[in-house]
Amino acid sequence: MLTWPHAHGDWAKRLKQVEPVFVDIARQVTLREKVLISCYDRSHREHVGKLLSESGVDMGRVILRTVPSNDTWARDHGPVTVICTHEALLFDFGFNGWGGKYDFELDNQISRKLYAMGVFKKTPMQTVEMILEGGAIEADGSGTLLTTARCLLAPTRNPNLSREQIELRLKELLGLNRILWLHHGYLAGDDTDSHIDTLARFCDSRTIAYVRCDDPQDEHFAELKAMEDELKEFRTLAGQPYRLVPLPWPRAKFDEDGNRLPATYANFLIINGAVLVPTYED
Repeated sequence: MLTWPHAHGDWAKRLKQVEPVFVDIARQVTLREKVLISCYDRSHREHVGKLLSESGVDMGRVILRTVPSNDTWARDHGPVTVICTHEALLFDFGFNGWGGKYDFELDNQISRKLYAMGVFKKTPMQTVEMILEGGAIEADGSGTLLTTARCLLAPTRNPNLSREQIELRLKELLGLNRILWLHHGYLAGDDTDSHIDTLARFCDSRTIAYVRCDDPQDEHFAELKAMEDELKEFRTLAGQPYRLVPLPWPRAKFDEDGNRLPATYANFLIINGAVLVPTYED
């Protein structure tokens, strides 16, 4: 599921740079599975279709729909899928622009509008009155969820819910046995309040790939070392230490104003038969 960048959002000045990347993502996905793309309006949808077909993308594996958006972060505003006894269920959690940092009203409606269009066919979808981004949670498929306290307990998301209440709701909705909380780890320039998808990811139920900083002079060194120590303390359901795989530390990246950007190889996408990884031209 992709939400395509457009001239009405933050990508407006960078469309020439970012659209070819989205085309490449769509091409790689369609080589292996279908891709659902939300487009801002009718002319934008025609534009996206033209871009993809001219790039040799298999349009038989592309589903284009007209749904206006604020931004492109489909992992965060899209539905969360739970598989129970081989049946899929979609949860439409609330999205509030990572705690009200950005406009979000259009993004928060995308899942419901796609559902009303019949895009998900007979798969049921339930709207949940709770703020939760897909990038904030990482599940192993066996009942364990990994997340960060800095994000899920941020007062700008669910101020009326305690940690215990959040745990109970997530366990009930997502079919979890337990939740592992990280209290350390961050990336400079990150607007998400330390999403787990930029810090530590399950590869399988006993393996975690994580961000490790190997430069003692870097501002992240102490915090990411503390996060690594936390990961070492975690145990699998069988009581064994996790197999921890440290990811390389990319060179620091900055925007035109000199602000550091949250570059991390943990922010990958697993698709059928491949993993798409941001490389930062490093």
